[in-house]
Amino acid sequence: MSLVERTNRLLAVSGSGGIFRRYLVVNGFDGALTMLGLIMGFMLSAPTDLAVIVNACLAAAIALGMSGISSAWVSEVAERKHALAKLEEAMISDLQDSTHGDAARWVPLLIALVNGGAPLLISLLIISPLWLAHSGVSLPGSPLYLAICIAAALIFVLGVLLGRISDISRVRSGLRTLAIAVMTITLIYLFTG
Repeated sequence: MSLVERTNRLLAVSGSGGIFRRYLVVNGFDGALTMLGLIMGFMLSAPTDLAVIVNACLAAAIALGMSGISSAWVSEVAERKHALAKLEEAMISDLQDSTHGDAARWVPLLIALVNGGAPLLISLLIISPLWLAHSGVSLPGSPLYLAICIAAALIFVLGVLLGRISDISRVRSGLRTLAIAVMTITLIYLFTG
């Protein structure tokens, strides 16, 4: 059995597929909006050295990732142990060596990795123009503006994924999440600009 098949089986047995998808989109969205906020803050502030901006954004991305991993791990381990204990009680059987036992052990790790990995990965994608510019790579525009464009594109894609999951118009869903990004930029500009 491949890793993907085993993962799908454990998610199905534990009923965690929806949680998995939800954490991917929700925490990816958190990462994107956090990076958007940081970048907007730097754009509206006094000129700042690119190294400072890269380090601040990278530190926030790592913190988002660690927060996501640790919070999901702690809560999911408790939930899975509780669910397995209730199932064992109902079946009057030890299920530690069953697929349900495997799911109770592995699903928290999978969910924690998605919960922390989504904001980390999306944040790293958004700050990639900053890192490239800091490394001396010539870019077709301002690295801050390029980072905002990447953030907007990723936020739109996350909205499209939400539309796919909920079986509604993907474009409308993408535009709705993009509108949230525009509202975020507007609020940051109004309160800090």
